[in-house]
Amino acid sequence: MAAPKPVYKRILLKLSGESLLGRLQYGIDFKTAAAIAQEIKDVYDLGVQIGIVIGGGNIFRGYRGTAEGVDRVSADQMGLLATIINGIALQDALERAGVITRHISAIEVKALAEPFIRRRILRHLEKGRIVIFSAGTGNPYFTTDTAAALRALEIKAQVILKATKVEGVYTADPLTDKAAKKFHSIRYMDVIKRGLKVMDTTAISLCKENDLPIIVFNLRKRGNIKRAVLGEDIGTKVY
Repeated sequence: MAAPKPVYKRILLKLSGESLLGRLQYGIDFKTAAAIAQEIKDVYDLGVQIGIVIGGGNIFRGYRGTAEGVDRVSADQMGLLATIINGIALQDALERAGVITRHISAIEVKALAEPFIRRRILRHLEKGRIVIFSAGTGNPYFTTDTAAALRALEIKAQVILKATKVEGVYTADPLTDKAAKKFHSIRYMDVIKRGLKVMDTTAISLCKENDLPIIVFNLRKRGNIKRAVLGEDIGTKVY
């Protein structure tokens, strides 16, 4: 029997900072990072070109600073720096797994990451290098969800794979509401109208305007990234 083929040639994987926590309350669980890297490698081995946007919530979230009276711009900048730390950790994990990786920061830190130059990034992808995007869009007031939508469009990804800790998109938070029901698929406008916490409104609007689908799935189930890329029926599709 022939091996299954991926339905996407180029993807944008959105990882939250919390995905690197593992069993920790704070920071980076390097065993968890290594496990995620191996799952990404399994997809890479299918010949899929991969861009990754990483969050920073395991280290710092801007809203935590503003809640304590920190200026919003300063707080968001601190959060962006947290994503760079995660980007370095994920790059290290991927390279230890045997995958050539490039780390791109929207904030200029030449000693740690390459600057964002679109043509160079497209060349990295064409040469079979995984590209990690950190520091969001480089601007305060924009989430890493918005950065994921923007980067996906810039690299001409065919889909955004949004990794979460639940099975997909629900009518309510399934971790707190046992009556919450999962959507098999849902339209962009319904996400916005219902105020569902899939991605922020700016990100959803960008995807809607450019007809870029989003698949929301549970990262905690081993093999789910590969299943999504192979077109298996997992998670929730936003279209």
